[in-house]
Amino acid sequence: MIEILKTFEDGIHYLDTIEAGCWVVMTDPSATELLEISENCHIDIDHLRAPLDEEERSRIEVEDDYTLILVDIPTMEERNDKDRYVTIPLAIIVAKDFIITVCLEETKVLKGFMDGRVRDFYTYKKTRFILQILYKNASVFLQYLRIIDRRSEQIEHKLHISTKNSELIDLLELEKSLVYFTTSLRANEVVLEKMLKIDSIKQYPEDTELLEDVIIENKQAIEMANIYSGILSGTMDAFASVISNNLNIVMKFLATVTIVMSIPTMIASFFGMNVEGIPFEHAHYGFGIIIAITLIVTFCIAMVFRKKDLF
Repeated sequence: MIEILKTFEDGIHYLDTIEAGCWVVMTDPSATELLEISENCHIDIDHLRAPLDEEERSRIEVEDDYTLILVDIPTMEERNDKDRYVTIPLAIIVAKDFIITVCLEETKVLKGFMDGRVRDFYTYKKTRFILQILYKNASVFLQYLRIIDRRSEQIEHKLHISTKNSELIDLLELEKSLVYFTTSLRANEVVLEKMLKIDSIKQYPEDTELLEDVIIENKQAIEMANIYSGILSGTMDAFASVISNNLNIVMKFLATVTIVMSIPTMIASFFGMNVEGIPFEHAHYGFGIIIAITLIVTFCIAMVFRKKDLF
């Protein structure tokens, strides 16, 4: 899908054709759309296809007529009825008169710009627009990191009483998400540093504060991802031991119950033998006596186990 937007005095508008100062948004474009933009805008089609590969690395490439900035952005996908957090590439192609963004799916990073909800956003101020996208990207990373942190705390509460592996598997998925985020944020940091040194992207004094905010926000996201990853890794190791201990407690309880319940069976087996000389064989209250003895012995053994904290 291709959408063309441009900001005017009364807000952002959708256009039918590409013109100076516009923003071309390509979301999961088809081969025909890629070829059309490549021919009309004189962009290498391989650069347009690059962000459609989920494994594409973040980088900057400077060509004669345009500059390609490829960064990773966070997204959420549903797998096995559960939310999973991953990263996908986003390409920002800065040409002389316009900007092109290419992504596999509609993303929160760009949605606010397309809806006109971002302050001081102008499609023709290319440098500021790029910095605003990168700032929004770091903010979304932070937002997802906080969600992951809250989700991990919820799983931790379940793990206190759990003897199953499902919660550990959920924590493993969150840890994988944090690894993806950390790797992507570090790659984005390298791209940001390289972008500052590129002459084709002009630096304006009024954008200095925004640039500092982008750097700070990205570094904060990296630090948070590292902290959460370390905490989660330690939590998984600790609760793996907790689950094993919970299982041992259950097995200990079942073994104790089995031993206690075997006492009446053993006594009944002795008195059930078909031989002469069995105690209380001819006693009028023999059955009651045997039952009483069985209960007393069982109770005494149960109390011994109780004192040893086996119940």
